[in-house]
Amino acid sequence: MRSFLCRSDNIGVLIRDTATGACAAIDVPEAEPVLRALDEAGWTLTDILVTHRHGDHVEGIPEVKRATGAKVTAPRKAGAAVPEVDVAVGEGDVVSLGDLSAEVWETPGHCDDHVSYVFRNAGVAFAGDTLFTLGCGRVLEGPPEALWRSLSRFLALSETTQVYSGHDYVLANARFALAVEPDNARLAERMAQAEAAAREGRFLIPTTIGVERETNPFLRSDRPAIAQAAGLSADATPEQVFTALRAWKNRF
Repeated sequence: MRSFLCRSDNIGVLIRDTATGACAAIDVPEAEPVLRALDEAGWTLTDILVTHRHGDHVEGIPEVKRATGAKVTAPRKAGAAVPEVDVAVGEGDVVSLGDLSAEVWETPGHCDDHVSYVFRNAGVAFAGDTLFTLGCGRVLEGPPEALWRSLSRFLALSETTQVYSGHDYVLANARFALAVEPDNARLAERMAQAEAAAREGRFLIPTTIGVERETNPFLRSDRPAIAQAAGLSADATPEQVFTALRAWKNRF
């Protein structure tokens, strides 16, 4: 696995099956960093797995496909908004990468066509702009409850599952998370780690499901203390709490 910055805060990722050499890029925010990472690793790109149609995730696809001949797999619901698609996928489909395989989850909320790729046998999930380290995506299409339902699916994964997100928003997310839970010692520790990473030119991606359960306020929307922090009663539903948190984060 290799991860690297693209554009200003996008995260590029390469996943490679060591048994067969098959290699996929998760989205292509821009071509040059992806091609450079391939060259540095000595890997041959066979696949591009697209999480959603937004330009900052797909604009580098044509150049990378011309350079590598990689097969482009993209959400069926994105239609023609993703360039040069070879395979369209949706909920319940399985994508093979050599001996590795990924479940395709439809994870709407940020946008209607969003999918995530869950490689259970590799212990890794690619969440795009659905789940971030210490945060979640903006709700751009559909009701907030849709994004909560998408996020809650990740809670069923193993605590050790690594989660790669589409952007490095860790510091901003940590500041908001601490506003929600100022007494969360694990979160304070995570903020210190995020600040150290920023100073050193690193980023806290991937994260793990276990760490996010402890520190990500959006994944903790079922907790009475989070409901009260969001100005709701302790018996508010997780959907109500998530909606209030997301509105608060938008103003933060």
